[in-house]
Amino acid sequence: MKPFRERNPLLVGLTGLTTIGALVLATFFVEDIPLIGGATYQAEFTEAAGLKPDDEVRVNGLKVGNVSTVELAGDRVSVHFKVSGVDLGDKTGASIRIKTLLGQKYLALDPQGSGRLDTDTPIPRERTATPFDISDAFQGLTDSIGKIDTKQLAESFTVLSETFRDSPEHVRKALDGMSALSTTIASRDQELARVLENSRKITQTLSDRNEQIATLLADGNKLLEEVRRRREAISKLLTGVRDLARQLTGLVQDNKAQLGPALDRLDKVAEVLQRNQDNLTKALSLAGPYYRLLTNATGNGRWVDSYMCGLLPPSTGEEGCVPPKGGGK
Repeated sequence: MKPFRERNPLLVGLTGLTTIGALVLATFFVEDIPLIGGATYQAEFTEAAGLKPDDEVRVNGLKVGNVSTVELAGDRVSVHFKVSGVDLGDKTGASIRIKTLLGQKYLALDPQGSGRLDTDTPIPRERTATPFDISDAFQGLTDSIGKIDTKQLAESFTVLSETFRDSPEHVRKALDGMSALSTTIASRDQELARVLENSRKITQTLSDRNEQIATLLADGNKLLEEVRRRREAISKLLTGVRDLARQLTGLVQDNKAQLGPALDRLDKVAEVLQRNQDNLTKALSLAGPYYRLLTNATGNGRWVDSYMCGLLPPSTGEEGCVPPKGGGK
Protein backbone atom coordinates (compact mmCIF):
# COMPACT_ATOMS: atom_id res chain seq x y z
CA MET A 1 0.00 0.00 0.00
CA LYS A 2 1.34 3.41 -0.98
CA PRO A 3 2.24 5.56 2.09
CA PHE A 4 0.00 8.54 2.78
CA ARG A 5 2.92 11.02 2.62
CA GLU A 6 3.77 9.90 -0.92
CA ARG A 7 0.28 10.49 -2.31
CA ASN A 8 -0.74 13.56 -4.31
CA PRO A 9 -1.64 16.27 -1.71
CA LEU A 10 -4.02 17.99 -4.15
CA LEU A 11 -6.03 14.80 -4.63
CA VAL A 12 -6.04 14.16 -0.88
CA GLY A 13 -7.28 17.73 -0.20
CA LEU A 14 -10.10 17.46 -2.78
CA THR A 15 -11.17 14.11 -1.35
CA GLY A 16 -11.24 15.55 2.19
CA LEU A 17 -13.25 18.64 1.14
CA THR A 18 -15.74 16.45 -0.74
CA THR A 19 -16.20 14.22 2.30
CA ILE A 20 -16.71 17.22 4.62
CA GLY A 21 -19.24 18.77 2.20
CA ALA A 22 -21.19 15.51 2.02
CA LEU A 23 -21.29 15.30 5.82
CA VAL A 24 -22.53 18.91 6.10
CA LEU A 25 -25.27 18.31 3.53
CA ALA A 26 -26.29 15.10 5.28
CA THR A 27 -26.51 17.03 8.57
CA PHE A 28 -28.81 19.72 7.16
CA PHE A 29 -30.99 17.37 5.11
CA VAL A 30 -31.01 14.34 7.40
CA GLU A 31 -34.81 14.43 7.60
CA ASP A 32 -35.07 14.02 3.83
CA ILE A 33 -33.20 10.71 3.91
CA PRO A 34 -35.89 7.97 3.68
CA LEU A 35 -34.21 5.56 6.07
CA ILE A 36 -33.69 8.28 8.72
CA GLY A 37 -36.23 11.07 8.24
CA GLY A 38 -39.20 8.81 7.49
CA ALA A 39 -41.43 8.54 4.41
CA THR A 40 -43.58 11.25 2.79
CA TYR A 41 -47.22 10.49 1.97
CA GLN A 42 -50.13 12.43 0.45
CA ALA A 43 -53.79 12.89 1.26
CA GLU A 44 -56.64 14.75 -0.44
CA PHE A 45 -59.28 16.76 1.43
CA THR A 46 -62.30 18.77 0.40
CA GLU A 47 -60.95 21.74 2.41
CA ALA A 48 -57.88 22.65 4.47
CA ALA A 49 -59.94 23.32 7.64
CA GLY A 50 -57.14 25.42 9.12
CA LEU A 51 -54.40 22.78 8.78
CA LYS A 52 -50.96 24.36 8.30
CA PRO A 53 -47.41 23.14 7.60
CA ASP A 54 -45.52 21.88 10.66
CA ASP A 55 -48.77 20.77 12.35
CA GLU A 56 -48.54 17.39 14.05
CA VAL A 57 -49.38 14.03 12.50
CA ARG A 58 -50.72 11.53 15.04
CA VAL A 59 -51.64 7.87 15.14
CA ASN A 60 -53.81 6.84 18.10
CA GLY A 61 -52.92 10.10 19.83
CA LEU A 62 -49.12 9.70 19.47
CA LYS A 63 -47.08 12.07 17.33
CA VAL A 64 -45.43 10.26 14.41
CA GLY A 65 -44.56 13.16 12.10
CA ASN A 66 -45.43 16.60 10.77
CA VAL A 67 -47.33 18.16 7.88
CA SER A 68 -44.97 19.27 5.10
CA THR A 69 -47.19 21.25 2.73
CA VAL A 70 -50.85 22.19 2.29
CA GLU A 71 -51.64 23.16 -1.31
CA LEU A 72 -54.69 23.71 -3.48
CA ALA A 73 -54.94 21.17 -6.30
CA GLY A 74 -57.94 22.02 -8.45
CA ASP A 75 -61.16 21.38 -6.52
CA ARG A 76 -59.35 19.67 -3.65
CA VAL A 77 -56.63 20.31 -1.09
CA SER A 78 -53.45 18.23 -1.31
CA VAL A 79 -51.62 17.62 1.96
CA HIS A 80 -48.12 16.17 2.07
CA PHE A 81 -46.97 14.80 5.39
CA LYS A 82 -43.98 12.89 6.70
CA VAL A 83 -44.16 10.06 9.22
CA SER A 84 -41.67 7.65 10.76
CA GLY A 85 -41.78 4.64 13.04
CA VAL A 86 -45.24 3.45 11.93
CA ASP A 87 -46.53 1.13 9.19
CA LEU A 88 -49.44 2.48 7.13
CA GLY A 89 -51.68 0.02 5.29
CA ASP A 90 -53.13 0.54 1.83
CA LYS A 91 -56.56 1.39 3.31
CA THR A 92 -55.29 4.03 5.72
CA GLY A 93 -57.67 6.90 6.41
CA ALA A 94 -56.87 10.49 7.38
CA SER A 95 -58.83 13.22 9.14
CA ILE A 96 -58.14 16.79 10.24
CA ARG A 97 -58.99 17.17 13.91
CA ILE A 98 -59.07 19.99 16.42
CA LYS A 99 -56.07 19.99 18.76
CA THR A 100 -57.12 22.86 21.03
CA LEU A 101 -60.25 24.94 21.60
CA LEU A 102 -58.44 27.90 20.05
CA GLY A 103 -58.50 26.35 16.58
CA GLN A 104 -55.15 24.58 16.24
CA LYS A 105 -55.41 21.40 14.15
CA TYR A 106 -53.51 18.15 13.60
CA LEU A 107 -53.66 15.33 11.06
CA ALA A 108 -54.91 12.02 12.47
CA LEU A 109 -54.15 8.76 10.63
CA ASP A 110 -56.07 5.50 10.92
CA PRO A 111 -53.83 2.66 9.66
CA GLN A 112 -55.93 0.05 7.83
CA GLY A 113 -55.32 -2.61 5.18
CA SER A 114 -52.97 -5.52 4.73
CA GLY A 115 -50.63 -3.95 2.14
CA ARG A 116 -48.41 -0.87 2.35
CA LEU A 117 -49.54 2.65 1.56
CA ASP A 118 -48.00 3.94 -1.65
CA THR A 119 -46.02 7.15 -1.18
CA ASP A 120 -46.90 8.30 -4.72
CA THR A 121 -50.65 7.63 -4.47
CA PRO A 122 -52.58 10.10 -2.25
CA ILE A 123 -55.22 8.96 0.21
CA PRO A 124 -58.50 9.68 -1.66
CA ARG A 125 -61.20 11.99 -0.36
CA GLU A 126 -63.42 8.97 0.33
CA ARG A 127 -61.09 8.07 3.22
CA THR A 128 -60.51 11.61 4.54
CA ALA A 129 -62.62 13.88 6.73
CA THR A 130 -62.53 17.48 7.96
CA PRO A 131 -63.92 18.89 11.23
CA PHE A 132 -66.58 21.50 11.80
CA ASP A 133 -64.75 24.67 12.88
CA ILE A 134 -66.90 26.67 15.28
CA SER A 135 -64.50 29.61 15.08
CA ASP A 136 -65.05 29.91 11.31
CA ALA A 137 -68.78 29.52 11.86
CA PHE A 138 -68.88 32.45 14.27
CA GLN A 139 -66.82 34.59 11.91
CA GLY A 140 -69.15 33.71 9.06
CA LEU A 141 -72.15 34.54 11.22
CA THR A 142 -70.61 37.91 12.07
CA ASP A 143 -70.03 38.71 8.40
CA SER A 144 -73.55 37.59 7.43
CA ILE A 145 -75.28 39.56 10.17
CA GLY A 146 -73.16 42.61 9.39
CA LYS A 147 -74.50 42.64 5.83
CA ILE A 148 -78.18 42.58 6.89
CA ASP A 149 -80.05 45.85 6.42
CA THR A 150 -81.79 45.97 9.78
CA LYS A 151 -83.97 48.97 8.90
CA GLN A 152 -85.31 47.26 5.80
CA LEU A 153 -85.87 44.08 7.79
CA ALA A 154 -87.86 46.04 10.40
CA GLU A 155 -89.98 47.68 7.67
CA SER A 156 -90.61 44.26 6.11
CA PHE A 157 -91.83 42.82 9.39
CA THR A 158 -94.04 45.89 9.95
CA VAL A 159 -95.62 45.56 6.50
CA LEU A 160 -96.08 41.85 7.07
CA SER A 161 -97.80 42.56 10.40
CA GLU A 162 -100.17 45.11 8.81
CA THR A 163 -100.96 42.73 5.94
CA PHE A 164 -101.99 39.97 8.37
CA ARG A 165 -103.87 42.34 10.67
CA ASP A 166 -107.24 40.70 9.86
CA SER A 167 -105.87 37.20 10.43
CA PRO A 168 -106.74 35.10 13.51
CA GLU A 169 -105.67 36.47 16.85
CA HIS A 170 -102.79 34.05 17.47
CA VAL A 171 -101.31 34.82 14.01
CA ARG A 172 -101.57 38.57 14.67
CA LYS A 173 -99.86 38.17 18.03
CA ALA A 174 -97.04 36.19 16.48
CA LEU A 175 -96.57 38.80 13.75
CA ASP A 176 -96.79 41.65 16.27
CA GLY A 177 -94.10 39.92 18.29
CA MET A 178 -91.92 39.54 15.21
CA SER A 179 -92.44 43.21 14.40
CA ALA A 180 -91.47 44.24 17.94
CA LEU A 181 -88.42 41.96 17.75
CA SER A 182 -87.31 43.45 14.44
CA THR A 183 -87.78 46.97 15.81
CA THR A 184 -85.68 46.11 18.85
CA ILE A 185 -82.97 44.62 16.69
CA ALA A 186 -82.98 47.69 14.45
CA SER A 187 -82.68 50.03 17.45
CA ARG A 188 -79.73 48.03 18.73
CA ASP A 189 -78.05 47.71 15.36
CA GLN A 190 -74.83 49.49 16.28
CA GLU A 191 -74.56 47.73 19.64
CA LEU A 192 -75.02 44.29 18.04
CA ALA A 193 -72.50 45.09 15.33
CA ARG A 194 -70.01 46.22 17.98
CA VAL A 195 -70.59 43.07 20.05
CA LEU A 196 -70.10 40.80 17.04
CA GLU A 197 -66.99 42.71 15.94
CA ASN A 198 -65.51 42.44 19.44
CA SER A 199 -66.34 38.72 19.49
CA ARG A 200 -64.43 38.27 16.26
CA LYS A 201 -61.46 40.22 17.66
CA ILE A 202 -61.48 38.09 20.81
CA THR A 203 -61.56 34.90 18.74
CA GLN A 204 -58.68 36.13 16.60
CA THR A 205 -56.66 37.20 19.65
CA LEU A 206 -57.16 33.83 21.31
CA SER A 207 -56.13 32.10 18.10
CA ASP A 208 -52.96 34.24 17.89
CA ARG A 209 -52.12 33.51 21.53
CA ASN A 210 -52.70 29.78 21.22
CA GLU A 211 -49.19 28.72 22.20
CA GLN A 212 -49.01 31.16 25.13
CA ILE A 213 -52.35 29.98 26.51
CA ALA A 214 -51.30 26.34 26.11
CA THR A 215 -48.08 27.13 28.01
CA LEU A 216 -50.10 28.92 30.69
CA LEU A 217 -52.38 25.91 31.12
CA ALA A 218 -49.38 23.59 31.34
CA ASP A 219 -47.75 25.84 33.97
CA GLY A 220 -51.07 25.91 35.83
CA ASN A 221 -51.04 22.13 35.96
CA LYS A 222 -47.50 22.20 37.36
CA LEU A 223 -48.57 24.77 39.98
CA LEU A 224 -51.53 22.64 41.03
CA GLU A 225 -49.28 19.59 41.27
CA GLU A 226 -46.82 21.51 43.46
CA VAL A 227 -49.69 22.74 45.67
CA ARG A 228 -50.88 19.16 46.01
CA ARG A 229 -47.41 18.04 47.12
CA ARG A 230 -47.15 20.92 49.57
CA ARG A 231 -50.58 20.02 50.94
CA GLU A 232 -49.40 16.49 51.60
CA ALA A 233 -46.26 17.81 53.33
CA ILE A 234 -48.31 20.17 55.51
CA SER A 235 -50.72 17.35 56.32
CA LYS A 236 -47.81 15.17 57.45
CA LEU A 237 -46.44 18.07 59.52
CA LEU A 238 -49.79 18.59 61.26
CA THR A 239 -50.03 14.86 61.92
CA GLY A 240 -46.55 14.92 63.47
CA VAL A 241 -47.44 17.92 65.67
CA ARG A 242 -50.58 16.15 66.83
CA ASP A 243 -48.61 13.02 67.70
CA LEU A 244 -46.00 15.14 69.54
CA ALA A 245 -48.73 16.88 71.55
CA ARG A 246 -50.22 13.52 72.44
CA GLN A 247 -46.82 12.23 73.59
CA LEU A 248 -46.10 15.39 75.62
CA THR A 249 -49.50 15.08 77.27
CA GLY A 250 -48.70 11.49 78.21
CA LEU A 251 -45.26 12.54 79.49
CA VAL A 252 -46.76 15.22 81.74
CA GLN A 253 -49.39 12.86 83.05
CA ASP A 254 -46.81 10.14 83.74
CA ASN A 255 -44.49 12.54 85.63
CA LYS A 256 -47.16 14.62 87.32
CA ALA A 257 -46.15 13.35 90.80
CA GLN A 258 -42.54 14.57 90.34
CA LEU A 259 -43.28 17.75 88.40
CA GLY A 260 -45.93 19.02 90.83
CA PRO A 261 -43.68 19.34 93.98
CA ALA A 262 -40.79 20.72 91.91
CA LEU A 263 -42.99 23.46 90.48
CA ASP A 264 -44.35 24.26 93.97
CA ARG A 265 -40.81 24.66 95.39
CA LEU A 266 -39.80 26.80 92.43
CA ASP A 267 -42.81 29.03 93.07
CA LYS A 268 -41.77 29.43 96.74
CA VAL A 269 -38.19 30.36 95.75
CA ALA A 270 -39.53 32.98 93.37
CA GLU A 271 -41.75 34.35 96.15
CA VAL A 272 -38.77 34.69 98.55
CA LEU A 273 -36.70 36.45 95.89
CA GLN A 274 -39.59 38.82 95.21
CA ARG A 275 -39.91 39.73 98.87
CA ASN A 276 -36.15 40.44 99.21
CA GLN A 277 -35.79 42.27 95.91
CA ASP A 278 -35.17 45.70 97.57
CA ASN A 279 -32.51 44.26 99.92
CA LEU A 280 -30.74 42.55 97.06
CA THR A 281 -30.75 45.78 95.05
CA LYS A 282 -29.28 47.77 97.97
CA ALA A 283 -26.60 45.12 98.64
CA LEU A 284 -25.51 45.17 94.99
CA SER A 285 -25.32 48.98 94.97
CA LEU A 286 -23.09 49.00 98.12
CA ALA A 287 -20.89 46.17 96.97
CA GLY A 288 -19.62 48.18 94.02
CA PRO A 289 -17.73 51.00 95.91
CA TYR A 290 -16.46 48.53 98.54
CA TYR A 291 -14.81 46.25 96.03
CA ARG A 292 -13.46 49.23 94.06
CA LEU A 293 -11.65 50.64 97.17
CA LEU A 294 -10.43 47.19 98.15
CA THR A 295 -8.97 46.75 94.69
CA ASN A 296 -7.23 50.12 94.81
CA ALA A 297 -5.65 49.23 98.19
CA THR A 298 -4.36 45.83 97.15
CA GLY A 299 -3.86 46.37 93.46
CA ASN A 300 0.00 46.21 93.39
CA GLY A 301 0.49 42.77 94.85
CA ARG A 302 0.16 40.86 98.04
CA TRP A 303 0.97 43.89 100.31
CA VAL A 304 -1.30 46.73 101.30
CA ASP A 305 -0.05 50.13 100.03
CA SER A 306 0.68 52.86 102.68
CA TYR A 307 1.03 56.60 102.42
CA MET A 308 2.56 58.90 105.12
CA CYS A 309 1.95 62.60 105.00
CA GLY A 310 3.19 65.31 107.47
CA LEU A 311 5.76 63.14 109.28
CA LEU A 312 8.68 65.32 108.11
CA PRO A 313 8.73 69.14 107.67
CA PRO A 314 8.48 70.38 104.11
CA SER A 315 11.59 71.40 102.19
CA THR A 316 12.38 75.05 101.61
CA GLY A 317 10.21 76.63 99.01
CA GLU A 318 7.93 73.67 98.86
CA GLU A 319 4.44 73.24 100.07
CA GLY A 320 3.58 70.48 102.44
CA CYS A 321 1.98 67.31 101.25
CA VAL A 322 -1.71 67.15 100.91
CA PRO A 323 -3.43 63.89 101.78
CA PRO A 324 -5.29 62.45 98.84
CA LYS A 325 -9.02 62.61 98.87
CA GLY A 326 -10.85 59.32 99.23
CA GLY A 327 -7.73 57.33 100.17
CA GLY A 328 -5.96 54.98 97.85
CA LYS A 329 -2.52 55.40 96.28
